[in-house]
Amino acid sequence: MTQRKIIHVDCDCFYAAIEMRDNPSLVGKPLAVGGSADRRGVIATCNYEARAYGVRSAMSSRHALSLCPDLLIVKPRMDAYKEASKDIQAIFRDYTDLIEPLSLDEAYLDVSDSPHFAGSATRIAQDIRRRVSKQLHITVSAGVAPNKFLAKIASDWKKPNGLFVITPDQVEDFVAGLPVNKLHGVGKVTADKLGRLGIVDCLQLREWGKLALVREFGSFGERLWGLARGVDERLVHNDSRRQSVSVENTYDADLPDLASCLEKLPELMETLAGRIARLDSSYRPGKPFVKVKFHDFTQTTLEQAGAGRDLESYRQLLSQAFARGERPVRLLGIGVRLQDLRAGHEQLELFNS
Repeated sequence: MTQRKIIHVDCDCFYAAIEMRDNPSLVGKPLAVGGSADRRGVIATCNYEARAYGVRSAMSSRHALSLCPDLLIVKPRMDAYKEASKDIQAIFRDYTDLIEPLSLDEAYLDVSDSPHFAGSATRIAQDIRRRVSKQLHITVSAGVAPNKFLAKIASDWKKPNGLFVITPDQVEDFVAGLPVNKLHGVGKVTADKLGRLGIVDCLQLREWGKLALVREFGSFGERLWGLARGVDERLVHNDSRRQSVSVENTYDADLPDLASCLEKLPELMETLAGRIARLDSSYRPGKPFVKVKFHDFTQTTLEQAGAGRDLESYRQLLSQAFARGERPVRLLGIGVRLQDLRAGHEQLELFNS
């Protein structure tokens, strides 16, 4: 079996980088892209000068300004970011057709069969970084590894404007020292549980057998067992299909209780219905979900298979989600998961052939 060669490319503070590129007077100053503080705005991203003060994405603009009073906050220009992303994607396509975008500013590339640079993934990554810098005047970081899990970790290893390579021979030693919270799919809850079991890094995780991990973590235990050994068989999918459609709103004033949250449902449902109506016929709306972000920025998402998509069903979901926090709410969102009918049709054709 051919050893896979995966590159993960991640733009450095992408939105902020575009703003500094297009307005050089912003260079060297703490800068964030996001909503205004007096409108309960949130930071989308910020440059490294702002990060030095503790400013981070998803932070309220008001809090960001308290950390960095000289912070400049500019409104997002999504058209400019999308145009730059399209140009970066065009560069990727010169090396491979196996590209899996994760967002406007990052993507996986499978260059296992690429003929460029005698098949050297490292040299391909170097050339991509050079071309993005020369053509778009922004920087990207890249990670090269035998799988997606390690490539993504590698791209963050020498940020900003860095390149880090993990060769197949280096995988075992590299992963052994990784903290478990770096593993794909391990969030705070799982990391805390692992910590209570005395598992802080992957070397300690390797001491657990697969069955023992499955008993503790269910089906995810098997995945943990593989990741602790640097195993990740996920393919790079170059046909990204929508998984859901949703609508959300951040309110100027916190919604103080459940009743005030429920009052907002009809207008959210009206907007959602319009977005569902614009989907093409290859999608079928599936299970509904709600998202609640409380005033302290903690959030929860709740979905239910088999539930309807009527007002009463969303009322019940929202009531259950609100009960998880019982605090004033700054953001509400509702949506539906999507069933990909095209994938099902292709599978039927495969078995009928």
